[in-house]
Amino acid sequence: MPARVHAILVVRPHGRGPTDLHLSRTLRALAAQTRRVDALTVVLCGPDEALKKLASESGAEAVIVTGRATGFADALRLASRRVSGDAVWLLAQDTAPAPDALARLAGALETAPSVALAAPKLVSWDDSSRIVSLGVTVTRTGRTVGLADGELDQGQHDTGEDVLGSDIRGVLVRSQVWRDLGGVDPGLAGADEGLDLGIRARLSGGRVALAPTALVAVAGDGVAGAPAGRSAGARGRRQYAERKAQLHRRMAYAPALAVPFHWLSLLPLALWRTLGHLLAKNPGRIGPEWVASFSVLFGLASVVRARRTIRRHRSAAWSSLASLRIGRRDLRERLEDEADAAAAPREDLHFFSGGGAWLVLGALATSVLSFGALLAWPVLGGGGLAPLRSGVLALWTDAAYGPRALGWDTVGPADPFASVVAVIGSLSPLAPSRALVILWFLALPLAALGGWFAATRVTARPILRAAAGFAWAVAPMFLAALVEGRPAAVILHLALPWLVYTALAARRSWSSAGLASIILVVVVACAPSLGPALIVLWLVGLGLAIATRRGRGAGRIAWLVVPSVAVFLPLCWYHLSVGDALAVFSDPGRPLAVTGDPDGLLPKALFAFGYPSTDGVGWAQFLGEDGRAWWAAAFTAPVVVLALLGPVLGRLLPASVALVAGVLGVATAVAGSGVALTVGMSGSVPIWPGSGLSLAWAGLVLAAVAGLDGLRRVDALVPVAASVIIAFLAIGAVPALTAVVRGDAALTDGPTSTLPAYVQTAGSEGERDGEQTATLVLTVQPDAAYSASVVWGASETLGGQTTLQSTRPDLTAGDRELAHVTADLVSTAGGDVVSTLANHGIAYVLLERAPRESDLARAGRLGAQNLLNQRADLVSVGETARGVLWSVEGAIAERTVDDASGPTTLRVALLQLGVIVIALLLAVPTRASLRAGRRHPRIIGERDALAAERSSS
Repeated sequence: MPARVHAILVVRPHGRGPTDLHLSRTLRALAAQTRRVDALTVVLCGPDEALKKLASESGAEAVIVTGRATGFADALRLASRRVSGDAVWLLAQDTAPAPDALARLAGALETAPSVALAAPKLVSWDDSSRIVSLGVTVTRTGRTVGLADGELDQGQHDTGEDVLGSDIRGVLVRSQVWRDLGGVDPGLAGADEGLDLGIRARLSGGRVALAPTALVAVAGDGVAGAPAGRSAGARGRRQYAERKAQLHRRMAYAPALAVPFHWLSLLPLALWRTLGHLLAKNPGRIGPEWVASFSVLFGLASVVRARRTIRRHRSAAWSSLASLRIGRRDLRERLEDEADAAAAPREDLHFFSGGGAWLVLGALATSVLSFGALLAWPVLGGGGLAPLRSGVLALWTDAAYGPRALGWDTVGPADPFASVVAVIGSLSPLAPSRALVILWFLALPLAALGGWFAATRVTARPILRAAAGFAWAVAPMFLAALVEGRPAAVILHLALPWLVYTALAARRSWSSAGLASIILVVVVACAPSLGPALIVLWLVGLGLAIATRRGRGAGRIAWLVVPSVAVFLPLCWYHLSVGDALAVFSDPGRPLAVTGDPDGLLPKALFAFGYPSTDGVGWAQFLGEDGRAWWAAAFTAPVVVLALLGPVLGRLLPASVALVAGVLGVATAVAGSGVALTVGMSGSVPIWPGSGLSLAWAGLVLAAVAGLDGLRRVDALVPVAASVIIAFLAIGAVPALTAVVRGDAALTDGPTSTLPAYVQTAGSEGERDGEQTATLVLTVQPDAAYSASVVWGASETLGGQTTLQSTRPDLTAGDRELAHVTADLVSTAGGDVVSTLANHGIAYVLLERAPRESDLARAGRLGAQNLLNQRADLVSVGETARGVLWSVEGAIAERTVDDASGPTTLRVALLQLGVIVIALLLAVPTRASLRAGRRHPRIIGERDALAAERSSS
């Protein structure tokens, strides 16, 4: 047994937890040792009179006061100058040894002269049956693995002796070894200090012996060892310390020839591990990873010092450590055992047995009857629909920053909706326009499926899930969008329930947060007017996470808006630069007027019942009436009434938040219907209220379901109420679901191109570059005025629509030049105006003929046609289904723009693509993320026994 033991106790004021109480218990435990320490030195890291008084009254031979930023290694170095005796006992303010701990450690140290240090069993401060640490080892790549961390102490490890290393707290070290090794390496930043000390001791010919019967209680103040704590800041500091220690040890242990390669690989390895952290759903480790890498990159002095110490005292080969490292198989089995122990069973979805599959099949059967005729159409037209580009590359070109597909010289960011169109078109690369036909046909079952899954976050009752899925599939605003041909509104309605499903679980899963952030991009791209309402809901979710979970999960919720901000930032900047900030909220796609009378009190009142127009979504036409079908609100009244009663009937918080979403949606519809940001051929077009009503309907349905789910004492009323909802909504959907069959829908077969077939054929045959040349389209208005537009490519497309042109507050220089060119063309047969068209890249001139034109319009069209025919530099192609077409004579210049948009296009694309890739990496599920997800109940607001146990501990 050592003749003299010198204990070093390091104290840092204001650690996590009551420092004075921890120190008092540690000092009492030292005084109660059966084998008393011979000398005690206290290092106080930071001035604190109360702690200094406690240390002075403890009988310590010296109390050293140093700076608050002094680390554990540096504090030990200061105290080591006073060490005298045969052994050094390393303690901290939160290491309270059992009465016989020192005696047992000293006995382990004396078992053989080769034992350089003895390590105790660290147990929890409040529960001595829970092992905190008992031996540490490493993998072949240097990853630290605790041999018994977190296990319940049943004596299963009390037979262990030799280990590679241990936790630094409570270790008893021979004084000579301590002096030879230079103490704890300060380059480790607080982590793996005991492991490194043990490795260096073994390389110098010593051993690390465990003393499992020597118990030391630790509270985890973070004074010694890696920083402790459960806050985001503490986790970041701990991850930084662990990663820096691993990199530092790699540099210190590597052969001399390998050190330069390790040093050069630090940053590439950090980039590679960043991708791994994203895939593993650990984005919080990315910052510490880079900080640790840079710290080691520029901290070669500490590496050189550590290598010099090892080289000076090494007497054993590195291969002697191999037997104490953990193998790949043992590590895998250990991780699997930990995962199985942590996993918790979760209730199955019961998609098939609970009626979800039957609901989707019923919706599919309904779609066959209602929209089956659409499958014979290659292209869907009518309303706000338009064909898509014929190639995938052209689809994504329309979605990139640069020259727009419409306008004389419009250059700038694409509407984010163009990216949504490109994704849908890419699903059918050989015939992109066909993808919209399939989408329309599958819209009903997809909506039912999304609504059913969204309801699983609120209730486990099959009847309520089915009612929610049915209500979402036959929502009035959704049926109106299908019948009127509003693609953005249809996609919005299909995406919104999946946003609900993923966003509600975002605070507890990075997979859900990543997927929700991508779906949010789709939702806002289809309906920018929902942005303010969604921001309010995002702030509510962020506030609830901070208030109810002490900030845990707040980072995941904060991430939700990052991809949307990145995608919309170029468009917002453009509209701000032209002085029209509100234009960013305009509806994307083709401007399409709102049916019915959007003004007045009655239409606004119908918004609260989900109806975007006064015709009751087809009821007025169905009954052969021209008036307002205000009474159609009765079909959705059960949902509205139950939603309002939701917070009273059932679970207060979910129903209340859902009701807030409903109110925000109605407010968005009311505000948007009175704001006209877009200008079409027929004049100004207000924001379509149906987008806001989709959000309102989601809130109302979920509030109603949450309310009914809470009726536990009167279960018999739940199926009755759900049946009433289904019956009323089914009757209300009859006109819309039969509109295509009756011929009352705006949907049409095609066109495959909005320009004459000759333009498309000439481009495909190589006579003219179909994507680089344009067509000037002239249209005579009823008052004989002329409107002109420039369409680049073979057709006006859905993805080529741009709010940069449809929301312009003032005429640009290009607009004025186009007006002058149009005036010259329709007023005189002379001049060089056609050469201006050729130099600008315009290859064709089309004079449209309206199906119904006034006498003034007809006279103006015939006059313009006569003048265009007299021009020698225009070659008449002839009459087409779209009007009269002329081809511009001579060479057509490639498209030129004033703005050098190439570099900007690349920068914007890289920014947006980078953020989306990060979101996709977060969204991709892994085995670990799926296992972690099963620890939580599927229904938001419920807590399983495991979660309750963890929060209490």
